[in-house]
Amino acid sequence: MQSTHIGDFEVHRVAEFEGPFFPPSEFFPDFDPEIVRANADLLGPQLIEPGSGKLIFSFHTFIVKTGKHTILIDSCLGNDKERPSRPQFHRMRTPYLADLARVGGPAGGRRLCHVHASALGSCRLEHPAREWKLGPDLPQCALWSWPAASSPIGSKCIRTARTRLIAAPSRTACCRWCAPGNRCWSTTITPFEDGLWFEGAPGHTPGNVVIHARSGDAAGVFMGDVIHHPLQLLKPEWSTLACTDRELSRTTRTRLIEEHAERGTRLLPAHFPAPTVGKIVRRGSAYWYAFE
Repeated sequence: MQSTHIGDFEVHRVAEFEGPFFPPSEFFPDFDPEIVRANADLLGPQLIEPGSGKLIFSFHTFIVKTGKHTILIDSCLGNDKERPSRPQFHRMRTPYLADLARVGGPAGGRRLCHVHASALGSCRLEHPAREWKLGPDLPQCALWSWPAASSPIGSKCIRTARTRLIAAPSRTACCRWCAPGNRCWSTTITPFEDGLWFEGAPGHTPGNVVIHARSGDAAGVFMGDVIHHPLQLLKPEWSTLACTDRELSRTTRTRLIEEHAERGTRLLPAHFPAPTVGKIVRRGSAYWYAFE
C-alpha cells in the first residue's frame, strides 16, 4: 500500500494486481521492438519482465480523502470472475477489499476514469461474510461515469427507477453498480467537489476522462488510461489494442503528455507499477517518466 498527499487531500494507492500483462507486440499495434532494445537500461525489470519481455502493469484504486468525502478512483478487477482468456485474472482471489478497508474504503463515491463494457456485469464488493452489492448494501456510494450519449456504449445508457448508471451495457450489469439517486455526468469538464474535476480525454473508450485534484498550492492529475505504460512516453503515437479510436487516442495522449511535461504536473497513472506517482520529463526528442 502506498500513500501520499496532494495538499490536504490524503491519497492511498491500493493495488489488486501488479505483474506481467501483455507482450508489447500484442498490446501496441504499432510496436517497434527497436524502441525496447534501444532503451533496455531505461525500462529495466520494473517495467519489462526479463525473459518474457511482457509489460509490467498495475491494476489499482486510488482512495482520495478530502476531509469531506472518501473517493475511490477506479475499481480494479474483482474476485471470482470468469476470465479464461486472462489467466492472471481468471477466478482471481486477492485481499483487495481488506486493503481498502484498512485505509477507510469503501465509502462516499466511486469515480471511473473510463468504462470497458467487459468490466461490467459481475463486479461486486465481497465482505468476508457476505457479498456487498453496491446498490442495496452501499446505498450512499455514488458512482460517476461519462460516456457521451451518442457513443456505442452511452447509447445503451439505462435510466430506470433502480439505477442511474451511464455506460451500462445491460440491466444486469447496471443494477449491480448503482443505487437509486446516484448521480452521473457526461460532460467535457465537470467539477464534482471543491478541488476535484473531470477533463475529457477521448479516444481510449467513449467518455474517457482524467481527474484533476488541487488542494492549496498542490495539484495532481489521475491519468486513467490515457497512458497505459511508460513506453508510450518514448512513443506517444502508440495507441493500444483496447483503444476504440486509435487516432483520437493518439491525439489526446500526445497533447496531455506535452502539456504535463511543460507544467511539471504530478501524475497518478492507472497502470504504472509502484511507486506509480511521478512526472513526465523531456528526454531528447521524446519523454520519460520520473517516478517519485
